[in-house]
Amino acid sequence: MKNPWTKISAVEVYDNPWMQVEEHQVLAPTGAEGIYGRVHFKNRAIGILPLDQDNHTWLVGQFRYTLDEYSWEIPMGGGPLEEDILESARRELKEETGLTAGKWTELMKIHTSNSITDEVGFVFIAEHLTVGETEFDATEDLQVRRLPFKEALQLVMQGDITDAISVSAILKTAIRLKMI
Repeated sequence: MKNPWTKISAVEVYDNPWMQVEEHQVLAPTGAEGIYGRVHFKNRAIGILPLDQDNHTWLVGQFRYTLDEYSWEIPMGGGPLEEDILESARRELKEETGLTAGKWTELMKIHTSNSITDEVGFVFIAEHLTVGETEFDATEDLQVRRLPFKEALQLVMQGDITDAISVSAILKTAIRLKMI
């Protein structure tokens, strides 16, 4: 389908190693003039839902600066655009949980906030797990928690897990496991 929006101009207003922000002057499909802010991420969002043989999963807890609150999430991070998405997932799972997986299943492709960003995310289920040592990044102060998957689902339903990728991954996995 052809894009019905017309870009009149675009100006870069911010750039750092992880993202770029542009201001676009546009014509809407209705012909009305408008402005659009576009956030371009320089990495893909990569999420991993580990599941062991007992249907336990792992969550990662950290204080999210942008939200000014603590957040429990599935293991996730950024995957460089030039890196294979599965390699990014393997690396993030190992870094944040110490886990390695013998079986990987792509669960979904997701657009994280498509009204302002072109960021695309990929989520995998990781199984046949081996426990090892974490390799946190220098900026990460993480708590890692193993819990029954049913409990993670309960945390989503109670509103205690609010991260969009985590909520989507947990709900879709619960459907696959016929829990909802």
